[in-house]
Amino acid sequence: MFVFAYGSLIWRPGFPHLGARPALLRGYHRRFCIWSRHYRGTPERPGLVLGLDRGGACQGVVFEVAPEAASAVLDYLDARENLLGEQVYHRRELPVRLRDGNGGVVQAVTYVADRRHPAYARPCAVTAAEAIAMAQGSAGSNRDYLLNTLEHLAGFGLRDAGLERIARALGG
Repeated sequence: MFVFAYGSLIWRPGFPHLGARPALLRGYHRRFCIWSRHYRGTPERPGLVLGLDRGGACQGVVFEVAPEAASAVLDYLDARENLLGEQVYHRRELPVRLRDGNGGVVQAVTYVADRRHPAYARPCAVTAAEAIAMAQGSAGSNRDYLLNTLEHLAGFGLRDAGLERIARALGG
């Protein structure tokens, strides 16, 4: 089994894996499009977390999972991505192109933002930066979430111009 990571899973997967490789997912892009009232914010001061939204492409990381661990990893990811059973993301299996070696394609499990969910948002970079600058939740500051994601993307030789624009707006 393969898992495509585009946000905090890159730097904190939380599940056993056999390796991680850079990959490209077409048809979706990474975006701060989910209001977070727990992990990266509070009900009084929500933060924003990343989701895959329709259109474009997303560079991320594919983790390979041993067959015997697949069921437990899916249970873990479903609980992590849809906190308290709230279906903010839809689990999908999508084709991703590996960015190392031969550039083969694998089917990978990933989580796509549910545009119908009340937590879904499409803030501009300035609005996103303002929310991210002020928010803190049970998993830490929203700012750290952004900066850790950029740092670990860079560690795989990947960039995200949209996230970099938000980081510049934060002075990061």
